[in-house]
Amino acid sequence: MCLSIQSDPNFVQFVLLRCVFYNPTNSGAVQLNSENIDMTLASNELVLINFYADWCRFSNILQPIFDEAAEKVQTAFPESGKVVMGKVDCDRESAVASRFHITKYPTLKVLRNGQPTKREYRGARTVEAFTEFIRKQLEDPIREFQNIKDLEQLDSKKRIVVGYFDRRDMPEYNTFRRVATNLKEDCQFHVGFGDVVQALHPPGHPIIVFRPDVAMSNENDETYIGDLRSFDELNIWVQEKCVPLVREITFENAEELTEEGLPFLILFYAPGDLESMKDYKAIVQLDLISEKQNVNFLTADGKRFAHPLHHLGKTQADLPLIAIDSFRHMYLFPNFKDIYVPGKLKQFLNDLYSGKLHREFHYGPEKDTVADTNAIDDGKKPTTPPESTFKKLGPSKNRYTLLRDEL
Repeated sequence: MCLSIQSDPNFVQFVLLRCVFYNPTNSGAVQLNSENIDMTLASNELVLINFYADWCRFSNILQPIFDEAAEKVQTAFPESGKVVMGKVDCDRESAVASRFHITKYPTLKVLRNGQPTKREYRGARTVEAFTEFIRKQLEDPIREFQNIKDLEQLDSKKRIVVGYFDRRDMPEYNTFRRVATNLKEDCQFHVGFGDVVQALHPPGHPIIVFRPDVAMSNENDETYIGDLRSFDELNIWVQEKCVPLVREITFENAEELTEEGLPFLILFYAPGDLESMKDYKAIVQLDLISEKQNVNFLTADGKRFAHPLHHLGKTQADLPLIAIDSFRHMYLFPNFKDIYVPGKLKQFLNDLYSGKLHREFHYGPEKDTVADTNAIDDGKKPTTPPESTFKKLGPSKNRYTLLRDEL
């Protein structure tokens, strides 16, 4: 992986090597620039973009593979407006590169209905892998039910959006389908047509309902009351419902969450302990919603994430427990039951912001006086809080080696 020119001390060496490698042309992937990129994004359901630098050897190695995959994808999905694989020369199109926050090459961005997805493409760099990725991305994200009773069997641990329509060819359904394509990784989408759902909505007036993960939260069903033909309006509403304030962290999304750059407030729960999870989510929603721009509120399976517990000096027998991962250190909330004390969890966050958590880890509890804003010199030997473990799951220099091995 190559860093941007400004941060790459070996830039001159790469420039000298560039002619040795494949030089991108307009074959295969569509060459995108400031003049055609907006139209391409607006007129296609799915766009996969390879942001490359001509001087970067990894870009040059990837380019013929990406171009061949683009030709195969075009043959497999010839329908206009369906999918485009494009490429951007970041040296010539610096404004486009800045717009998409490109700092390393090659970077592969996935955009659905004109909007970047949360995750970059990080799969294998092969023609077959790219083609299979596109195929999966274009699969219909909506499941059709044939009987109302089928809705009673839906997973109560999943966030679900259900649509009730007269016909599949309605413009409102096309809007619903586009939104589902954007958010299929965050929610399950189900739909019923015609006689199957005629008793649940007035003729000619489709209805869309959000059903929360009732087994894991205390939220209620909610019906969309906006314009069913407005993609932007419906997309914002569904996103607010499907991307909850409190999210589950997994090994699959840890890097994505880490890249957001916000410290984690994490509930580590024992598998099957749904009550602690419900209470934690309710308290975050009630007392900490004002902090959503400053913190990522997360839940984590304490069995799967035993390593962070070990860093905290805890085991699964100590669950549930709450901790902050600041990406530098981890701090343990002293007593899980204190979350029921109004303001206690918020004070824990305030102590992170003020640096109190870090100072107390080094020097012990601070004196409760206004004048005492510095560390206490009481003769105690400084201690060091546990290092961040989730930061290690995020982007690192090791990704350079991984990309080299993939190519």
